[in-house]
Amino acid sequence: MELSPTTQKYILHWGEMGTRWGVNRTVAQIHALLFLANEPLTAEDIAASLNVARSNVSNSLKELQSWGLARITHVMGDRRDHFVALQDVWEIFRVIMEERKRREIDPTLTVLRECAIEGEQDAAIPPETLARMGEVLAFLEMLSSTYSDYKNLPPATLQRMLSMGGKVAKFLSPEDRPGKPGKPGKKP
Repeated sequence: MELSPTTQKYILHWGEMGTRWGVNRTVAQIHALLFLANEPLTAEDIAASLNVARSNVSNSLKELQSWGLARITHVMGDRRDHFVALQDVWEIFRVIMEERKRREIDPTLTVLRECAIEGEQDAAIPPETLARMGEVLAFLEMLSSTYSDYKNLPPATLQRMLSMGGKVAKFLSPEDRPGKPGKPGKKP
């Protein structure tokens, strides 16, 4: 598959951003290539298009499949596996958020809950330290709960919510607005 300069730029940038998000560069580049492709691609097509080793492509495709971002499909007359990526950006976002929550937030919540219980019995922990642990736990539980409330909303509803942006702040009382003394977002 011949890649235009703009497509190359997109794929290279997606790979670079992947490394900043904690994703292997090749995994992110393959995801970008599959997302932009207008037809299913074989592992050989991917390796040739990105000039990466076939073994690296195989491992990267397994990773994308484990995340639910790519899947195998078949093409009539060709026995090889072909691959496609999710095409709906809202579904991609939902899948990534769900996986990150499952892989990162949920295990952290488990440990923080254990620490909260164990900390109550640990006389060596100062009350201020225990309070800070509790604040982190409460914050992550609030984020997790909010995510659970929103994750199944239809994309159109999410789009309307996001498009409201700062307009929501107008409905908050002045003391609840970010940037006010004693509130999150307070300016120094």
